[in-house]
Amino acid sequence: MGEPSLALSRAASAAIVAHLEAAGYPLCEPPILQKPAPFFESGEEIRSRLYLTSDPSGTEYCLRPEYTIPVCRAYLASQEAGQPASFCYCGPVFRYRSEGPSEFLQAGLENFGRLDREAADAEVLGLALDAVVSARGPKLNVRFGDAGLIHALIGALDLSPQWRRRILRGHAQEKALDAVLAPPSGSGPDHSGVLAALEGTDKQDARALVEDLLAIAGISTVGGRTAAEIAERFLEQAALKSGSGFPAEQRAILEEFLAIESDPDQASARLRQLAADADLNLSLALDRFDARLGFMAARGLDVAEFRFATRFARNLDYYTGFVFEARDDLDDKPIIGGGRYDALLRALGAETDIPAVGAAIWVERLRISENAGWWR
Repeated sequence: MGEPSLALSRAASAAIVAHLEAAGYPLCEPPILQKPAPFFESGEEIRSRLYLTSDPSGTEYCLRPEYTIPVCRAYLASQEAGQPASFCYCGPVFRYRSEGPSEFLQAGLENFGRLDREAADAEVLGLALDAVVSARGPKLNVRFGDAGLIHALIGALDLSPQWRRRILRGHAQEKALDAVLAPPSGSGPDHSGVLAALEGTDKQDARALVEDLLAIAGISTVGGRTAAEIAERFLEQAALKSGSGFPAEQRAILEEFLAIESDPDQASARLRQLAADADLNLSLALDRFDARLGFMAARGLDVAEFRFATRFARNLDYYTGFVFEARDDLDDKPIIGGGRYDALLRALGAETDIPAVGAAIWVERLRISENAGWWR
């Protein structure tokens, strides 16, 4: 699928923004130059593709790789911080890509502060799909997941903190369960001395030891990972190296959970049956799942045409709940992607978590007809 011409891209962008503004999402245009630290912590998908620079004073910046974090920071700096507020955006973002230009247009919307989370989720998905229609884009196929469900399942299984982190990180990266649960391999650098020193020690003291060693070596980040993240990785490896294998009963439950993929209503029934069979209390998470489906249907979305998969995730660390993508039949790349990220704003400086959900639209991927005729 070829990219639309510059004139078509601009016309599509204008149509998307006009649609979202009319729905109560005013335009927000954060600076292109951003502080890079928040993006280092948002996942490998972003941090490995940043364009970094610095000014004569040595202050580091990056070119804006996406809009969610910059719009969040603009919201927190506004008088509306902590209150319900909505914004749209449209402009260039910059990420290294081995194929295609590393500067491309992205539009989207962000919704903050609403306590009716499931209604806000449905609104953002519906508005994003409608915005593509307003830009004469193609009909899209929606696939979604729910990070809240696997968080609830992991909590109900009463796993160790190390296994929880490992499973949740692997799920976010859409890794196979066998790979996630495999013991640490013997390949790569030999850290056995460090792991032996950490084994069985107090977690806080062990983390301080690793961070001190990194500081002595003058290391603050490695591959975009902070000293604290590196310390956590060492602690996890030490715990898994000394521990026994993953319990067979919990593994069977995880395998059954991650095998669920169907239309959303069927998936809900299977999830409730799994919870009942395993005697796990997942009622709150499943009630929220069903409530979201109800709000989608109330907006006129054909939920039966959507595809839900428990293993579906988007490789960004800040997602905490509902996640989704929408694709064109003729392309395997998402045109819309988004989800809920309730913990991100506190990580960016808010005193508490603030409910937040958003969606991005890749304007360059829209299959737009040359006779759309906006400029006539």
